[in-house]
Amino acid sequence: MTKIHPRLACALPPTTAITDHAIHAERLGYHRLWLFDAPALYGDLWVALTRAATSTARIALAAGVAVPGLRHPMVTASAAASIAEIAPGRLTVAFGAGQIGRRTLGRPPVRVAALAREVRQVRSLLAGEVVEIDGKPCQLLQLPDAGPARPIDVPVWMAADGPRMSAAAREIGVPGVLVTSEPTDPYREVALLRFGTVLRPGEDHRSARVIEAAGPGWAFIAHSAWQQAGIAVDGFPGGKHWRNTIEGLRPENERHLAVYEGHLSLLTDRDRDLVVTAGPALMGAGWVGSPAGIHAHITTAAAAGVTEIVYLPCGPDIVGELEAFAEVFHGCVSPGGGTELGDGAGVAIH
Repeated sequence: MTKIHPRLACALPPTTAITDHAIHAERLGYHRLWLFDAPALYGDLWVALTRAATSTARIALAAGVAVPGLRHPMVTASAAASIAEIAPGRLTVAFGAGQIGRRTLGRPPVRVAALAREVRQVRSLLAGEVVEIDGKPCQLLQLPDAGPARPIDVPVWMAADGPRMSAAAREIGVPGVLVTSEPTDPYREVALLRFGTVLRPGEDHRSARVIEAAGPGWAFIAHSAWQQAGIAVDGFPGGKHWRNTIEGLRPENERHLAVYEGHLSLLTDRDRDLVVTAGPALMGAGWVGSPAGIHAHITTAAAAGVTEIVYLPCGPDIVGELEAFAEVFHGCVSPGGGTELGDGAGVAIH
């Protein structure tokens, strides 16, 4: 019998508020802060990580996820080395295919082989090795005054949703994976990313706060459906009207620029209309529920092998969302009075 002790983490976009949010996350007991990489939507990932690193003392930091093709692998490795020098032992870099970071540039996500190649390249660069990139040998050559000595202690993870990504992660031997659904084949370290909100007494899908906090999650689902096939969003309540609005805003080759405004952050007026029209379906977007309901989600995830719960708060009150989720997480108490989840305790699974 093995006990799983999930850690509490959060994921946020690189915004001007990141310093304040990082300080609050550390104070609230969050183990790690993950930051997005989508330059068209948010500020620079590495600048934001620097701000978070210099304003906090303990919280772990992560690129979640760095996107291949946005930078040369040497640029990513050098940036990671600089953060590691500022905050030794606190940084993890996870790579993903770029579902948003590349879609917002009008580009498709990278293929699994390209993602795996960049993971290997950056990992080798951080180790101080010579690695071939675009047919040319590259190596971190920084002298002591210019960067930390190699090898540099920065674990390199992968986003691993789906069997092909999961298989690649195992083949490469990354120490951990970031996923958006509970794993069917648990990995050594599994960080589960979930959006949603903790309901207050009397709240439901009609509550203004819930619409703003949970709405970006519902909009994310709609954006993904549109990306797969534009008319697919017509199956959502109000989806056809939403699509017609998008089509009226931009020419066909620019519509992605309108779709992703405010993505996983704040609602545009057209996305808010879509969320309101969703009605009770909004309550099924991610983890939207009472404290007891969120507790049940956490327990189920732990039993599935998740080692880190990564909460993605949305809406205008990020600090309030972080506080509410942390209170539920740290208050997961067993009938006997012992803590089931969090530091020092866990749920038992076979």
